[in-house]
Amino acid sequence: MTKVYDNVLDLIGNTPMVKLNRVTEDIPATVYAKLESYNPGHSTKDRIALHIIEAAERKGLLKPGSTIVETTSGNTGFSVAMVSIIKGYNCILAVSDKTKPEKIAYLKALGATVYVCPASVPADDPRSYYEVAKRVAAETPNSIYINQYFNELNIDAHYTTTGPEIWEQTEGKITHIFACCGTGGTLSGSAKFLKEQNPGIKVIGVDADGSILKTYHETGEIDPSEIHSYQIEGLGKNLIPGALLFGLVDEFVRVNDENSAYTTREVALKEAIMGGYTTGAVVQALKQYAEVNSFKPDDVVVLIFPDHGSRYITKVYNDGWMADQGFSRNCVHNYEEVFKTEIIK
Repeated sequence: MTKVYDNVLDLIGNTPMVKLNRVTEDIPATVYAKLESYNPGHSTKDRIALHIIEAAERKGLLKPGSTIVETTSGNTGFSVAMVSIIKGYNCILAVSDKTKPEKIAYLKALGATVYVCPASVPADDPRSYYEVAKRVAAETPNSIYINQYFNELNIDAHYTTTGPEIWEQTEGKITHIFACCGTGGTLSGSAKFLKEQNPGIKVIGVDADGSILKTYHETGEIDPSEIHSYQIEGLGKNLIPGALLFGLVDEFVRVNDENSAYTTREVALKEAIMGGYTTGAVVQALKQYAEVNSFKPDDVVVLIFPDHGSRYITKVYNDGWMADQGFSRNCVHNYEEVFKTEIIK
């Protein structure tokens, strides 16, 4: 039988690419979105979860009944939990308290044990989700800690899958790639492959206001004064992840919570793509980049849309949450009127 698979893991990768039209109508280039929500776990993190776990199996580090521990903002955890079910492993996840309840519910629905840790503490604080994951892995017999932030296999997963897919889908015509940077693996792995094919391809990383990545890329130094809390999940960092190859990145664009939130909703309204918060962030970065850089009509730009908006339905797609953040003024796109609900009495 054709198009029939042994299990959901066979569906990972080979995600579609779709041309953006209305949301990028002021940009002369052709702009495509790579829809990673079409992975079975609805995010790009399916790729690294499967790749890293199968590498551990080949090394004999995992056997049925083993426990996999990971630090996650939600999406990697879902992917690890999904792979663990199919392969017969236990799953323990440490998340930050920025993670919305619906994401935590998803993780628990797939049988994961979840530790919720404060996001506002330094990375080396014993309460941080990095340190909690390390401690849990050390205390749990027959376990491994994936550690996506410093695992080179994170890069390799995208070097062997995402990058080649983009090259093939654009028939080698890609001129720019934009991707959000959290661990940095998606952008680094894709960029590594694409620049091997054409060193002239521009690699643009997307960073968050409140994160240190952009300044570190530009100066080689960490500026602690830039660190503050922000709402976009899976974007930016208060430490330098080993999975981010700064030398492959041509430029970083920093986006804020408010503009990214409204742009997420704009993408849904104009392109009928229900993307996650980082979808808005990467489109917002493209808009900001285009304000100071000229695109040509024959440029081919690829944006990686990391996940699906269903995980943010009580956050960026919720009018009450938007109002609670004070997202109503001084933003690029205000779609407040569009999202009003009419109640018929």
